[in-house]
Amino acid sequence: MHQFPATTRAPLSRRTSRLKRLLLTSVLVMLIAMMLAACGSSPSTGASPQPVKLNVFAAASLQGALTDIGKAFSRAHSNVTVTFNFAGSDALATQINQGAPADVFASANATQMNAVVTPGNIAGSAVKTFAHNRLVVIYPAANPANIQSLRDLGKSGVKVVLAAKTVPVGQYALQFLDLAAVDPSFGASYKTNVLKNVVSYETDVKSVLAKVALGEADAGIVYTTDAATETGKVGTITIPDALNVIAVYPIGAVKASKQATTAQAFIDYVLSSEGQATLAKYGFIAGSEGKQYSPPAS
Repeated sequence: MHQFPATTRAPLSRRTSRLKRLLLTSVLVMLIAMMLAACGSSPSTGASPQPVKLNVFAAASLQGALTDIGKAFSRAHSNVTVTFNFAGSDALATQINQGAPADVFASANATQMNAVVTPGNIAGSAVKTFAHNRLVVIYPAANPANIQSLRDLGKSGVKVVLAAKTVPVGQYALQFLDLAAVDPSFGASYKTNVLKNVVSYETDVKSVLAKVALGEADAGIVYTTDAATETGKVGTITIPDALNVIAVYPIGAVKASKQATTAQAFIDYVLSSEGQATLAKYGFIAGSEGKQYSPPAS
């Protein structure tokens, strides 16, 4: 039987060995590439979101409710810190129009929201009504002026404190006095007599509440939600529905905001069932009830 010389079998063995090494190298290269790809993709999928600071400018009467809502929103969005600027809506509208770094504006009336919508700093079509409120007369717990009825606000010598007319609650209070003045049971001079008794006009509703609670005035007009925070320090007199003015609270995202997505997410949360439940806990009327915000005609 003919046999091949050893010199002809050796090259085949070397070729087989080289082929095996090439296959092994190819497999290793593929495995390394897959590992590198996996390592390269993990930071983008697992990285924490960038921290966001959301500036919410809100009416003073919303302080308790929106503070709780802000905490709940931050728990659901761990990278978001919600910072509030609570003040009279008129002061907040002025600040926004002057370029203050606001992301969201929550006003206590349509007038001050319009003040920001009209110059184009908030899109009126995107503004939503998220709550309503009612007026109530308050007096110090000691009741030194013996305030027993709404008519007593017009008695000579009674010290009344109101918010300024540019502040929503001040505007609403004047509307209440207008309605009472055309009611025969109060008389045409009622508004005039009450305004004669005003000893100060405050910058926001919290200041009115504080002055009455401290006994620096005999009576004032605030929201029911504010009066409820000082039940041990003030008494209340209900304003009947026929004379009461229901406050409308609109909310909108500021166009200049650098956090537009987060701002809208916050607004959506305020309008959600969870946000509305928190507002209800503080005594606000649901945003879906009653008059809704309408942007000014262009």
